[in-house]
Amino acid sequence: MKIEKNKVVAVTYDLHSTTGTETEKSHVESTGSSAPLIFLFGTGNLLPEFEKNIEGKSAGDSFEFSIDSGNAYGENDPSEIISLPVDIFKVDGVLDLEALRTGNYVPLIDNEGNRMNGKVVKVEGENVLMDFNHPLAGHHLHFKGAITEVREATAEEISHGHVHTGHGGH
Repeated sequence: MKIEKNKVVAVTYDLHSTTGTETEKSHVESTGSSAPLIFLFGTGNLLPEFEKNIEGKSAGDSFEFSIDSGNAYGENDPSEIISLPVDIFKVDGVLDLEALRTGNYVPLIDNEGNRMNGKVVKVEGENVLMDFNHPLAGHHLHFKGAITEVREATAEEISHGHVHTGHGGH
């Protein structure tokens, strides 16, 4: 069975990234046979370029491809680096300085109730400089892996737009 729209696909892979002109690849993540990435193909839940590179493959096929940053998570956008008042990080009037360490990701909710993660760039007196770019913005992605399963999706999976596990979960 070949990978096409509305098929459930399981893949294992190693993901590395590079930025700019660097040639040294940095390890980002790996999935193994005990925890493959399982998804409903063609529903917009993955990077379009990722799906384009595995479309038509079957279980047992391997893959190796790169996606440039513009087709992955985009370039770093300076407008996504924002100074926020330190007071919004207080819980019961107390500021958790450990949570605001440079490089930490902090979960936040905007005025419209949208959840997001921001990376602490630095604390500047009464403000915290936060970076809301995707952690892989500006990175070229390098995938190497294998297709471990391709199956028909159930009608329920198709209507919900995602895979259901064998234990009733999502």
